[in-house]
Amino acid sequence: MFLSTLKVQKLFQFLSEEILFYLVKKIVTMNKTRCGWCGNDPLYIEYHDTEWGVPVYNDDKLFEFLILETFQAGLSWITILRKRENFRKAFDNFDYKKIANYNDAKFEELLQDAGIIRNKLKIKATITNATAFMEVQKEFGSFSKYIWSFTNGLPIKNNWENLKQLPATTTLSDSISKDLKKRGFKFVGSTVIYAHMQATGMINDHITSCFRYDEV
Repeated sequence: MFLSTLKVQKLFQFLSEEILFYLVKKIVTMNKTRCGWCGNDPLYIEYHDTEWGVPVYNDDKLFEFLILETFQAGLSWITILRKRENFRKAFDNFDYKKIANYNDAKFEELLQDAGIIRNKLKIKATITNATAFMEVQKEFGSFSKYIWSFTNGLPIKNNWENLKQLPATTTLSDSISKDLKKRGFKFVGSTVIYAHMQATGMINDHITSCFRYDEV
């Protein structure tokens, strides 16, 4: 009976510590200054705090963001984030080697998948881009070497004080977009490419007062 009571006491102590830790973390997180675009949505906040603007040099991850940005064209990014795991499942964990070999049956299957954005042109573009992605890898050794060559391998750190200053495109995103199109990529307009650069940390567009500005 004594041991049982002791275990219960330890359990309550453990739970109390866990709850306290959670509450402190929650308060600290809530009090941090962020870029205003993530608002109060927990998913958006998590993405902002852990992914957006972090330099990505891994080809698999770069392709994942390329797919997501392609589907985001004309839609809000939060819509894509909420469907991200559905996209992951539908597109074989964003495996570009598999995607490049999708047949008509798989294409039709994707068109019927309510968990993703069922846009015929964007689905076709994803398959086309997977092939073009691998062609770039063959030429440069990796897609990462290719895309990062536009910034000499280093992130560009901007100094925006508020969100109104952030551009939708730049001459750099124009150049990358133009080159990608020449290589056969689809749905890679300058706006899409600039968003891709922001997401993958090629540019740091956190506002200067954001706690992530000096962390990424």
